[in-house]
Amino acid sequence: MSPKQRLGATTAPGEPMVNANYTALFTPFELAGKRLRNRITHASMSLLVTPNGRVTEQFIQYHANRAAGGAALTVTEPLGMMRHQAKLPRVQVWRRDDDGLKRLADAVESQDCRLLGQIQDAGRGRHYPGRNPEAIGASALPDDLSWTVPHALTPAEIAELIEQTAESASHLKQCGFSGVEISAGHGHLFHQFLSPRSNQRRDRYGGSWEARTLIVRELVDALRAACGTDFIIGLKLPGDDGMPDSIGPAEAGIIADLLTRPRDVDYVCFASGAHARTLEMHTPDRFGPPMPYMPFIRQLRHSLNNVPLMALGRITDPAEADGILARGEASLIALGRPLVADPAWPNKAAQGRTWDIRYCLSCNTCWGAIVTMHVPIACVNNPRVARPDEVDFRPPPAQTRKRVVVVGAGIAGMEAAWVAAARGHEVIVLGASDTIGGKAWLREKLPGGETVSSIYDYQTTAATRAGARLMLGRRADAADVRALQPDVVIMATGATMIPPDWLPQEVRIAGWVPDLRAALPGVLAHAARQAGTAVLFDADHSEATYAAAEAIRARFDRVVLVTPRDTIATDVQLVTRQGILRRMAEQRIEVVTLSEPRWSDACEDGRLELVNIYNGDVRVIDDLALLTYATPRVPDDAWAAPLLAAGIPVIPVGDARAPQEMLFATASGHAAGEAV
Repeated sequence: MSPKQRLGATTAPGEPMVNANYTALFTPFELAGKRLRNRITHASMSLLVTPNGRVTEQFIQYHANRAAGGAALTVTEPLGMMRHQAKLPRVQVWRRDDDGLKRLADAVESQDCRLLGQIQDAGRGRHYPGRNPEAIGASALPDDLSWTVPHALTPAEIAELIEQTAESASHLKQCGFSGVEISAGHGHLFHQFLSPRSNQRRDRYGGSWEARTLIVRELVDALRAACGTDFIIGLKLPGDDGMPDSIGPAEAGIIADLLTRPRDVDYVCFASGAHARTLEMHTPDRFGPPMPYMPFIRQLRHSLNNVPLMALGRITDPAEADGILARGEASLIALGRPLVADPAWPNKAAQGRTWDIRYCLSCNTCWGAIVTMHVPIACVNNPRVARPDEVDFRPPPAQTRKRVVVVGAGIAGMEAAWVAAARGHEVIVLGASDTIGGKAWLREKLPGGETVSSIYDYQTTAATRAGARLMLGRRADAADVRALQPDVVIMATGATMIPPDWLPQEVRIAGWVPDLRAALPGVLAHAARQAGTAVLFDADHSEATYAAAEAIRARFDRVVLVTPRDTIATDVQLVTRQGILRRMAEQRIEVVTLSEPRWSDACEDGRLELVNIYNGDVRVIDDLALLTYATPRVPDDAWAAPLLAAGIPVIPVGDARAPQEMLFATASGHAAGEAV
C-alpha cells in the first residue's frame, strides 16, 4: 500500500482531498529574526556534484529546485569549512569561491527560502573499504566499521579548526547564506567527542558531559562572535546512536540540555546511528516503521530549554508531518529523501495534490548512488534530479503525434507510457497481467515492499490523466503489436532468470525447480507454516532476494541461503546490507557461503547436497521442502526481431534492455518517453 492509500488521499484529480490544508505545516515561523514561509526544511543530502571543490551549476540547480518546490529552508551537504578537508569533493568555502557561493545563495534566497551550509567532518568515521590515514578524532580509538585509528586532536588543533570554521561561516554570511547547521550526530567528528565510547580523553575535552560537549559549545560561541545574532545556527545531535556505552536517549537529553542552556543555537535536530553496525539507523529504510525517531524526539523535546525542535527521520507524507506539528511534538519538519524524490512535495501538499506526489520509497538508492557507486545522487522515483525542469515536471509537447505501443505494464513501461502520453502521443499499453506493476507488484507483497506501489500508483494516475489506453490481461506477441500499427514500440517485457549451471537440463525442461519469481506466488498463497527446509540459491545478491527469503522463512520451519560468494548482499549499499544481515540473523535464516547445490536423484526424496566450491566439503539437507534460485537475468526480447524486420522502431527499457534494479527501470523508461 502506498502512502497516499494508507493516509486516505484521493487517487484522481477533481475529487475531494483529505487533510488538504495541513494548517500546521504551512504556518510561518521565525529563526534568528528570519521568516520561514512554512515549517518544511530540506535536510542535508550529499550530492557528489562538486568534484573539484567548487560550486557547480548542478549544485545550484538542485537547491534552487527545492526552493522553487516550496521548502522554507534548505541545508547543503557538508561544506569544506576547514583546510584539512581540501581533498574532499565538497565545496571548499575557505578558498573564497565568492561567485559560486553568491550565485547559490541568490538562487535560493531570492525564492523566499533560507539557505544554510552544513558544518561536518567525518573524523574517524569511514564506510568505504580501507582505512583513512588522515583521519582525526577525539581519541586514538578505531572506527567501528573500518577500524581506522585517527590522530587524536590536540587542544591547539581543536582551536585552529574552530577558528577556520568560524571564518568560513562568516564568509558564507557575506555571500548571502542565512546560517549554518552543525552536524554533531551520525557518528561524525563532533559526535565522537560527545560519546564516551569514542572520547576517552583526560584533558578538558574529555571525562564529564560538560567536558565532552565543550568542543561544540566553543564552536557555537565562535560562530556567534563571527556571524552575529541574525545568523541561524542549527545543531544536529545524536538522539540514539544504538551503541553500548555511548549515547542513548537518556545521554542525549543531558547533552541537549547542556548545549541549549545558553540559548545560542536557533534549532536542534536529533538523528540516529553511528559509523558502526548501527549505520543503518542513519537513514532508516522501509523495513522499519515510519517516523522511527519520533519516540526519542518526543522524549528529548523537554531537554531543549525552549529552543525550537526540528523533527527528522523517515517522515514521508504531509499528513505525518502536519500531525507532528499539530500535536506540538516539534516546531519544524526536516525532509531529506522525500524532497529528493519530489522537490515539489511542499507545493503539492499546500495545493491539496497529494495524489500527485512522487513519494520516497525509503529504499536508500540515493545513498547508494553517492557512497557505493560514486556517482551523483539519483532516485528511483525521480529521474530528473537537479535538472532545470525538475520541479513539478510536465514534459513539453511532441512536434509530431505518434502511435506508441508500450509492451509491458511494469514500472519501466509505465514510466515511458505516462511521459509519452503527456507529450501528446497516442499511447497503448499492453500488459500480460491484469494488474499494473510487473515484478514490482510482486515485490510490494514481500517484507519491506509497501512503499513500492507508490511508483506505479503515480505512473498509472499520470498515464490515465494523459489519455493512455491500458489493455491488460493479455500476453501480446509480435503479430498483436503489428496489428495496432504502431509508429514506435517501447519494449518493457522484463527478463527471465537464467537457470544455474548445477541444475541439469532435463530438470530445467521439466520445471521441477522454479526460479524465485515463479516460486513466490505459491509460497505467498500458503498462510500456514510448512515442515521441512527451504533452500534458496543466491547468485543475485539484490535486496529483493532477501525480502523473499524473509517471506519464505515466515512459512517454512527452516530456510537456508546458499551462495557461491563469501558473503551475501554484496550488490546493495552498506546501509541496506546492514539491515539485511541483521534480519537474516534475527530470523535464524542460515547462510552457507562459497557453496552450490549438487543435484542428484536423491533430491526427489528430499535430500540435497551443498558442496563447497573450493574444497568439495559437503553439507546435507535431508528434509528438502523447497528448492529455488535467484540468478542473473536475460532480457525477454525475442519477439522484437520481427518488428524491427518490419521497419518498426523498438526501444527496449528496464530489464528488457539491461536487467538491473528499479533505478534503471524508471530512468530508462523516462528517457524512452522523452525520446519518442
